[in-house]
Amino acid sequence: MNLLIGALTLGLILAILALGVYVSFRIFNIPDITAEGSITLGGAVAAALIIQGVGPVWATLVAGLAGVVAGTGTGLMATKFRIQPLLAGILSMTALYSINLRVMGRSNLPLINETTLATYAERFGTVVFGGREELLIFGWPVGMRDMSMLLASLLLVVLTGLALYWFFRTEVGTAMRASGDNPVMMGALGVSVETLTIVGLAMSNGLIAVSGALVAQYQGFADVQMGIGIIVLGLASVIIGEALVGSRSLGLLISGAIMGSVLFRLLVAVALRWGLNPNDLKLITAIFVFLALIAPTIIRQLNPPVARDSVEA
Repeated sequence: MNLLIGALTLGLILAILALGVYVSFRIFNIPDITAEGSITLGGAVAAALIIQGVGPVWATLVAGLAGVVAGTGTGLMATKFRIQPLLAGILSMTALYSINLRVMGRSNLPLINETTLATYAERFGTVVFGGREELLIFGWPVGMRDMSMLLASLLLVVLTGLALYWFFRTEVGTAMRASGDNPVMMGALGVSVETLTIVGLAMSNGLIAVSGALVAQYQGFADVQMGIGIIVLGLASVIIGEALVGSRSLGLLISGAIMGSVLFRLLVAVALRWGLNPNDLKLITAIFVFLALIAPTIIRQLNPPVARDSVEA
C-alpha cells in the first residue's frame, strides 16, 4: 500500500510537469526540451535556498520564477533569433546543466534535515489525523506522512489545474490557444504571436520548475541528473491523458494530463514491483510513449468509419 501511495503522490507532483508540457506541446506544438533542465533548475534553486534558511514556500516560488526565466530564454531564441524551437530547447537544456551545478555547488543537495513543504504537510496531517502515526486504508496500514503528502499533492494539483483552466479561458489565454492553432491568421489580426509564444514557454517552464522543487522536497534531495528523460515522461502523461478522456475539450484535456501522469507512475510502480530492473526504466518509458502514440492509429484502422451512403442504404 505504501508503494501505491508513493506512486500516486509522485504522479500528482509530476502532474504539474505534465501540465507544463501540455502548454508547450499541445498549445504551441513545441516539444520543448528545456523541460529537462527546468525541472532540475527548480529542484536546485529550491534546495539551495532552503539550505540557506529561506522558507520552503518562498523557495518554491523563486524556483518557479527561475523556470520562467529559462522558458523566456528559449522563447526569445525561437522567436527573436529565429532558431528552430527544438534546437533552442536543446541549447537551453545544455546551458542549464552548468547553471544547475553552479546553483547547487555540487551534484547533489540533501534536504533530509531541512524544513520543507513535506514537513509542513506532515505537521498538517498530524493535526488532521489526531497525531496517529499510521492509518488503516482498506485494511492496509499507511504512514501518516505518506497520506498527508498525498492529500497535499492532490490539493495543489487541483488548484493548479483550475488556475490553468481559468487562464486559458481569459482573453489572453484564448488568444494563446488560437495562436498555437493558426499563427498566420492571428498574426493577420494584429496579435503578436511571438510574444504569446514567449509567454507560453515561460509559463510552461515555470510549472515544470515548480514540479522539480516539489519533487526535491518530497524525495529529500536535489540532484543534477534528476531531469534526464523527463520530457518523455511529460509527453507520455499528456498523450495517455488524451487517450483516456477522448475529447478535445480544454477542461478534459487538463484533467487528462493529470490522470495520465498518475497512471504512468502507477504503471512504473507495478513494473518495478514485478521485478523490472531500474536500469531499464527509461526503455520502458520510451515503449509506453511509443504505444500511446500509435494506439489511436491502430484503433482507427480496426474501426474504420462507416460511409454515409452505406448507412442510408
